[in-house]
Amino acid sequence: MARRRQIYEGKAKVLFEGPEPGTLVQYFKDDATAFNNQKKGTITGKGVLNNRISEFLMQRLGDIGVPTHFIRRLNMREQLVREVEIIPIEVVVRNVAAGSLSKRFGIQEGTVLPRSIVEYYYKSDDLNDPMVTEEHITAFGWASIQDLDEMMSLSLRVNDYLSGLFLGIGLKLVDFKLEFGRVYDDQTDEMHLVLADEISPDNCRLWDVKTNERLDKDRFRRDMGGVEEAYQEVARRLGILPEGGPRDIQGPAVLQ
Repeated sequence: MARRRQIYEGKAKVLFEGPEPGTLVQYFKDDATAFNNQKKGTITGKGVLNNRISEFLMQRLGDIGVPTHFIRRLNMREQLVREVEIIPIEVVVRNVAAGSLSKRFGIQEGTVLPRSIVEYYYKSDDLNDPMVTEEHITAFGWASIQDLDEMMSLSLRVNDYLSGLFLGIGLKLVDFKLEFGRVYDDQTDEMHLVLADEISPDNCRLWDVKTNERLDKDRFRRDMGGVEEAYQEVARRLGILPEGGPRDIQGPAVLQ
């Protein structure tokens, strides 16, 4: 693929102009951040693993009718995705108390919640991604009531499916973050929502069912060590660890 113009660079990924109108190339970096970018580091091979893990999960979700921005994986670190208008809301689904939920309410980590809890956060690094309500979201025009209904429905559907999938490989889906975007449908002449961003150990808490060992970015957040091995273990259990382990691939050069 020809080297293309950079569109956007985030904390974990870079977006480049795609080969066709309405497409982007999503490049996965090894950079790691935590606590709203206050802690920074590198997890060797993370970009390769997250690319493969996200591809696998997005394809499975697509198979059950969840619309996503994913088109296909291009190489070890890049995938082709549909260009979307990102809704500036992070949807967090929680099944087990952990992280900020435990701190806010004094609930011991590992406590199974009486039901799945869905929270909304406004995407803003400058504001430290504050938690918001449906009233904030609709009042400030970030999304409509219809958008929120669809985001909630899709998030719970994703939760049901992924909880079962991970349980089948001995992992507990503690919580996870989703992002959604709008795309234009030529056939209906309307905008509709699709799942965007990625699904990986970067934005999912995954614990071993038997030992509660953490196999996600919490190992980086809390200086627990074994971060690379944890990501590899998730990929291994999913059956998608690249032959010979994750290996580095240079990112695409940028056209000026």
